[in-house]
Amino acid sequence: MRVTVSGPPGSGTTSLSKKLSETFSFKFISAGEVFRSLAKEKGMDLIEFGKLCESDPQVDRQIDERQKEIGEKEDNIIIEGRLAGHMVDNADIKIWVAASPQCRAMRISGREESDIESAKEETIKRELSEAARYKMYYDIDITDLSIYDLVINSEKWGVDELSGFVISAVNNLNRHLQD
Repeated sequence: MRVTVSGPPGSGTTSLSKKLSETFSFKFISAGEVFRSLAKEKGMDLIEFGKLCESDPQVDRQIDERQKEIGEKEDNIIIEGRLAGHMVDNADIKIWVAASPQCRAMRISGREESDIESAKEETIKRELSEAARYKMYYDIDITDLSIYDLVINSEKWGVDELSGFVISAVNNLNRHLQD
């Protein structure tokens, strides 16, 4: 089983992916963690690092290609990242997690210990930068959710409830694939 989990910053993709990884004992791969660690290694905030990615496509491509390679070769894996659903062609189920910009800014500000308005402004800039790069590099419109099997809004439910929806979907899919 290969599961991709995608969504905008702060939507809860990492929390959901970690929960699913624990529940199913699947390996967890996160593009966002790789992106954040690379930014930190270079001494840059996420906006600065995003701008570097705009001028040096190799950084994004390395993350994306590595995720694609792992996702298409390994079984029993959760692949989390903005482009995971686009990169892993042989995923069994592709999930998009949504939430409003305000909700996401509140989560990000708590996680990164910043004020909500700054988090919202930085997140919007980051999303615009990413969307432009995805279009330029891969001709992907990140707002087109038609490739996803399941689109869920994380604002009304916690990670336990969200994972319950996904667990049900994965279990049903597994039964269908075994028939």
